[in-house]
Amino acid sequence: MGDLLARDRAHLIHPQHERAACDAAQVWVKGEGSLLTDTSGAQYLDGLAGLWNVIAGHGRTELADAAREQMIALGFVSGYAGGSNLPAIELGERLAALTYPSINHFFFTSGGAEANETAIKIARSFWKMRGKPGKTKVISRELGYHGVTLATMSATGLGAYWPRFEPRVPGFIHIPAAAASELEQAILREGADTVAMFLAEPVQGVGGVVVPPDDYFPRVREICDRYDVLFAADEVITGFGRTGRMFALEHWNVEPDLLQFAKGITSGYFPFGGVGISDKIAAALDSEPTPWMHAFTYSAHPVGCAVALKMLEILDREALVARAARQGAHLLTRLRAALGDHPHVGEVRGLGLMCAVEFVQDRPTKAGFPASEKIGARINAQARQRGLFSRNRADIYMLAPPFVITTDQIDRIVDILTASVRTVFPAGQ
Repeated sequence: MGDLLARDRAHLIHPQHERAACDAAQVWVKGEGSLLTDTSGAQYLDGLAGLWNVIAGHGRTELADAAREQMIALGFVSGYAGGSNLPAIELGERLAALTYPSINHFFFTSGGAEANETAIKIARSFWKMRGKPGKTKVISRELGYHGVTLATMSATGLGAYWPRFEPRVPGFIHIPAAAASELEQAILREGADTVAMFLAEPVQGVGGVVVPPDDYFPRVREICDRYDVLFAADEVITGFGRTGRMFALEHWNVEPDLLQFAKGITSGYFPFGGVGISDKIAAALDSEPTPWMHAFTYSAHPVGCAVALKMLEILDREALVARAARQGAHLLTRLRAALGDHPHVGEVRGLGLMCAVEFVQDRPTKAGFPASEKIGARINAQARQRGLFSRNRADIYMLAPPFVITTDQIDRIVDILTASVRTVFPAGQ
């Protein structure tokens, strides 16, 4: 193990690179269902489905076979205008049947950040084609996560992602996530003739699994319509069943103008994502006589499209969206029963198979612990020692396991987390 980590340190720079974390890293060698195995042979429950994405579980030979067969038939071909491929055409048809009625056109990417970057550029180009070139600003929310390209980092409302890379791209405004009225105030403050789009996750994931009030997104849709602002839904985490619906905005009967997706569409087995585009935006793109100069080499990658098609088949055949709703309800119920009354638990929240436990110093006021106490990191370390691998953001512990997780495994997750909390907070503290 030490030799592997030395070789890792000698050559790899990791996402969110931190030397101390690399020195104590685990090297994974196998996955099966909701379990991960490291080089020591120890098994762990995958409490975050990789990074929210391995929804069908590890070791799915069907997905590997779909990739292999497509690689043999046609490993790559350009998706630029003037060329296409059969899996891409079929995937576009399939997604049009799954998404919202007005979303029937799709631009494919290699992941979520590229999808959000594309949505931003689509919004700006749409308003230029509509004769409103001043509409360029993007409003997003505090605690929102949309990627780490320069533009998507600027849209991301988590300040830890900014300092080493500033200055940020101008024209990005962050508002509190608590109330839709904040959006209206921001539009009026900036001027509706300058705002291109509002970008939001239906349930904020990386920010701590923040579930909105039921009236939030209906009001957002109304405000965007009133001020002629596009609404882009970042469903990179929530799409394809994570919240117990195919897409999370279905919970509130709201339809966006742009729909960004990634992660679950291939269960993480191939880097893939995309943007669903409303008919009015697609019509504007089609009517333009000059090329829309946005492109990625791997857009509409035939192997990615083939894996996505197989994943959608599995979702349907195994009724995994309904399973996520059912298993998520069980997880949330068990977490609330086990930890909901703990004096240092401020809230247990979630929607579908996407839950979080937030730890606070004072339960009545919800006052947090000093960052120096690293409560979330300590609880995470205890859980990992007991065989549960997941992530925390500050003092929020997050859970979003694969949809195929069993009820017994969910119960084990709750037991491990409860024991970990008791270790960090001994009785009477």
